Amino acid sequence: MAKKKRELPLNVGTSSVLFIFVILCLVSFAILSLSSAMSDYKLSKRVVENSQAYYDACNEAEVQLASFDKTLKDLYDTGISRAGYFENVGKKKTFAIPINDIQTLEVEIRILYPESAGESFYDITSWKTDTTGELDYDDTLPVFGK
Repeated sequence: MAKKKRELPLNVGTSSVLFIFVILCLVSFAILSLSSAMSDYKLSKRVVENSQAYYDACNEAEVQLASFDKTLKDLYDTGISRAGYFENVGKKKTFAIPINDIQTLEVEIRILYPESAGESFYDITSWKTDTTGELDYDDTLPVFGK
């Protein structure tokens, strides 16, 4: 009589290994997804803070322009001549408003002498942000930690 070999069923072991592999993959993807979501959240917070700082600087620039406009109007209302007007105020003005530690809002205006009442006293020739400091780029993606 020939001896029968007993075969162990490999189906149970294979399915267990496959199950563990699938669980490990899902956990890895969950960790990467969480890390990506946290990075997006931090970036969104920085964008909101930078936008708010920019618009605060814009508001401050508008306040300064309104004050300067009043000064120009008061000088114009004195009946000063065109040459005397430009001698007192100049032909252009530039000022900078800090936005944050590394950026400023720079505004440049060209002074005008209105030919009639109701015309503008200045034209805005430049309204731009300028980077004054060193940018610090963060290109890390910490999966574990921090």
